[in-house]
Amino acid sequence: MPIDQNSHSRSGPADYYATVIDSVGDGVIVVDQERVITLCNPAAEEITGFSRRQVVGISFEKLFAQETTLLEILTKTIRTGITISDNDNVMIRTTGKVIPVGVTCYPLTLPNGENIGAILTLKDITYIRELEATIRQADRLSTLGTLAAGLAHEVKNPLGGIKGAAQLLEQELGEDSDQRECTGVILRETDRIDRIIRELLDLASPRRLKLAPVNLHRVLADILQLQKHSVMDREISIVANFDPSIPPLMADGEMLTRLFLNLILNSMEALGESGRLTVTSRVLSDYRMAQNERQSRMVAVEISDTGPGIAPEDLENIWTPFFTKRSGGTGLGLTICHKIVSEHRGQIKVESSLNHGTKFTVLLPLVQ
Repeated sequence: MPIDQNSHSRSGPADYYATVIDSVGDGVIVVDQERVITLCNPAAEEITGFSRRQVVGISFEKLFAQETTLLEILTKTIRTGITISDNDNVMIRTTGKVIPVGVTCYPLTLPNGENIGAILTLKDITYIRELEATIRQADRLSTLGTLAAGLAHEVKNPLGGIKGAAQLLEQELGEDSDQRECTGVILRETDRIDRIIRELLDLASPRRLKLAPVNLHRVLADILQLQKHSVMDREISIVANFDPSIPPLMADGEMLTRLFLNLILNSMEALGESGRLTVTSRVLSDYRMAQNERQSRMVAVEISDTGPGIAPEDLENIWTPFFTKRSGGTGLGLTICHKIVSEHRGQIKVESSLNHGTKFTVLLPLVQ
């Protein structure tokens, strides 16, 4: 059925089409032949961080001088009249954040074929990148699971024999024997290997969650209470900001305790002798786990510290098994945390920069 465009707007077809573009979920930016911006819809405002009033009439190259890939796409489309897409290499730096975007640039032509500019569409693909990272992590854990099952079988029994022999040897040696130090090293190292194997098995073996109503704040409060006693001789302050409206979560209480204890212990160790640890809970009422999923209510628990932070080159590896910069660490703690959160159908994220502390955010579904 034909649409009477004028019936949708008292001001005529131009305003009608402008309303249609404003309603599009992806960002739309239109530039003329001189690369001056002539139109910018609300979605583009949100992605770029610039308001329509700021950008219309301004040179695209001036506003996006840092985004060389984006400028190359625009320039090539205006020069050749070819539609160009890139969903891998374009980043937009705005309001202190770097947003990955999928870009398509279309030539803007008159009916006679004259090229008068270009239309850029921008799609925020942050959700897609997060989903891809989650899938990669799941693949790594699957591979690790196969390795762990074989490793446990091949190593655990010989390890038990080594430990038993070291214990017998230690009993035979006198209290003042220099050799007791050697047996002590053997026993400590076998215990460390045994701990690594048990953690590997935790990652490898699927565990049925024992779901029950869990008072999240009681779990967090108990952990923080213990930590307050352990840091009484250090200049560390612990701050808790809990949303009292959060109801009990359907979760595995033991696993949540392990999750938050691990994260809080990591933050406490990062603080060293002084600093501040802050634990906050709040409800996100319109969070999307993935690009095309419906909005859902999530509980966000943020654990932030004022420690030295994590180097950018290390940040993408912290979920990788055996990656650690901590002396004596196994490099499996955060990998286990990731697995616990995934099993609860949640997400875990980290924000950090050198000398500006670290914040872990755990998102768990709120089902009522």
